[in-house]
Amino acid sequence: MPGSGFRGDPRQLWRAFRWSMSGLRAGWRHEASFRLEAMLTVILLPVGLWLGHGALEKIALVSPVILVLSVELLNSAIEAVVDKVSPEFHELAGRAKDMGSAAVFLLLVLVVLSWGLILGPRFLG
Repeated sequence: MPGSGFRGDPRQLWRAFRWSMSGLRAGWRHEASFRLEAMLTVILLPVGLWLGHGALEKIALVSPVILVLSVELLNSAIEAVVDKVSPEFHELAGRAKDMGSAAVFLLLVLVVLSWGLILGPRFLG
């Protein structure tokens, strides 16, 4: 995939965009967790932009949601590579998969924490 020549070449940027779209399609097609989180993002992204007061609140509401999708894709990539390299169970393979899953979980906690701290006082107090 690395090409020679000027790195800002529009064709290279277009290829990078297509590879990214291919990765998103693969995540959607093969990962149920990604589909669920993507559907939640479709809901939470506009709600976060609507309910956030000012740019910083909007970023604090929207960023963790998008980060969940990003880390879910990375977790899926780790799982795919681990399964390709060694389909049988190995302690290190299991640890790698569990750590990727934990990273997604921590970001989901961040989503709940961010939304709760920003919107909770508005709606509960």
